Amino acid sequence: MASNLETLVTVFGGSGFLGRNVVRALCKRDYRIRVAVRRPELAGFLQPSGKVGQVHTVQANLRYPASVEAAMRDSEVAINLVGILTEGGAQSFDAVQAKGAETVAKAAAAAGARMVHVSAIGADPQSPSHYARAKAAGEQAVLAAVPSATIFRPSVMFGPEDQFTNRFAALARISPVLPLIGGGTKMQPAYVGDVATAIADAVDGKAKQGATYELGGPEVLTMREIIETILAITERKRTLIPLPFSLARFQANFLQFAPGALKLTPDQVTLLERDNVVSEAAKAAGLTLEGLGITPDSLEAIAPQYLWRFRSAGQFQR
Repeated sequence: MASNLETLVTVFGGSGFLGRNVVRALCKRDYRIRVAVRRPELAGFLQPSGKVGQVHTVQANLRYPASVEAAMRDSEVAINLVGILTEGGAQSFDAVQAKGAETVAKAAAAAGARMVHVSAIGADPQSPSHYARAKAAGEQAVLAAVPSATIFRPSVMFGPEDQFTNRFAALARISPVLPLIGGGTKMQPAYVGDVATAIADAVDGKAKQGATYELGGPEVLTMREIIETILAITERKRTLIPLPFSLARFQANFLQFAPGALKLTPDQVTLLERDNVVSEAAKAAGLTLEGLGITPDSLEAIAPQYLWRFRSAGQFQR
């Protein structure tokens, strides 16, 4: 059996939140990794994830097919992790998540490479959310070009560098009240390390080809329960004020231009109107983390390891 060091895996979007975890997981399994990102000079932090020379960074932009084809040269597996939560400039949902996914898939097909594509739970061509429609279009384009591709749809992901738990913890530090949008909306938060393990398993050949997996954590929690968990971990008492979707959407028209943790777009409000959980069909077919033999970690088990920095006394007891 050939060793993994002879297998070159190209990871598109490898410097992002999920990407850095995927690169780490692949390094542990001794793959050679080419990280294709828009700004390679900002991805140097990935080098220590592996042995000397194991991780190599190249420039590629999904809007320029020639750069994607160059990044795929001699590669046996393509992993597409590129996604955006908000649109800006030329980085639109359609350009990145639909057309971009198609560009990677076509380059993988031309190179005769296998493909793993990361989408999102809620991807649906009929969704009222532009984000979710673009994710669905990306899935369709990937399977049209590479019918054997494995698609992963994670629920909302948490981990040390996430834009989710850190955001609420940061807001709780500066505000005595927190707006609660979609307090009853159900989510199934997945630990980013578990999602990265699933992707590495697919590269190993353990996932079904042409299948769509839905990846969620061990618990289904409402948005209110998630925020209450974050407040308990960061030892802060805050008043949660339920905000109706209509009012939230009105506010998002202004907050979409806000910086950092305050940013909220109308499309994100639309997404919050639907539950974000693993479907019964995926569970029945074994197309889940558990189906891959992965026991998912819970928010309560992992989040205290990195959210302690939002406590008033840090890691120390008051």
